[in-house]
Amino acid sequence: MSLFAIDLSDEKPFKDEVLSLIERDEMESWSTQEILSWAVGKFGPRLTISASFGAPEGMILVDMLHRIDPETRVFVLDTGRLHPATYDLIDRVRDRYGKNVDVVFPNSADVEAMVRKNGMNFFYESLENRKRCCQIRKVQPMRRHLAGFDAYVTGLRRDQNLNRADTKKIMIDSANGGLVKLNPLADWTQERVMEYVGEHTVPINRLHREGYPSVGCEPCTRAVGAGDDPRSGRWWWENDDTKECGLHVQEESDGSGI
Repeated sequence: MSLFAIDLSDEKPFKDEVLSLIERDEMESWSTQEILSWAVGKFGPRLTISASFGAPEGMILVDMLHRIDPETRVFVLDTGRLHPATYDLIDRVRDRYGKNVDVVFPNSADVEAMVRKNGMNFFYESLENRKRCCQIRKVQPMRRHLAGFDAYVTGLRRDQNLNRADTKKIMIDSANGGLVKLNPLADWTQERVMEYVGEHTVPINRLHREGYPSVGCEPCTRAVGAGDDPRSGRWWWENDDTKECGLHVQEESDGSGI
């Protein structure tokens, strides 16, 4: 679907400016700080950060935006099956930045019905089952939460996997109501990410030190060997070209957006 086929509401005062930035590809030359400062000035309290608390990129964005505007909101999707280390990091971020993290939960009735019908770990059985689980635990809750915002920031990088290779720094997320989606770390490398973490002592998930470069739900994440693809421990039983939960796949009708 072409980004320019998306009809942003005329009630959104930033419509023309955003579409112009996308059309000219202008933001690709902007620094991360320039993008974040622009976003704070443009969207104010209608801006939020999407952070999984399972990758250092989200923590970098929390740190950067806190320096620009300490009031910037951040949310995490609590699927009900996260690692204890992830919950610990949420509390560390609260303490470090004095920030009230918005913890977003799935609809309990939907989860109960899914588990009652299919069992606790049915997602191992097929790609369709796994996507269904992600849809209920992640995609739908995120869509509900983002209804209260005009723009959100993610930690997507182009070299994370094949599905993210063409990620732009600014785009329209049609599946989430035409929100502006900002990916200011799109051109960063893993080395640059870890340099920032070290330089600014950014709190990150302790499982990164235990061979988990990318931490998702506990049953869908495992440690990887030295030199392995950092995301190979996510949904390790699937092919590389299917390893997305639906939050960041624009082409799917049932999800987009981390």
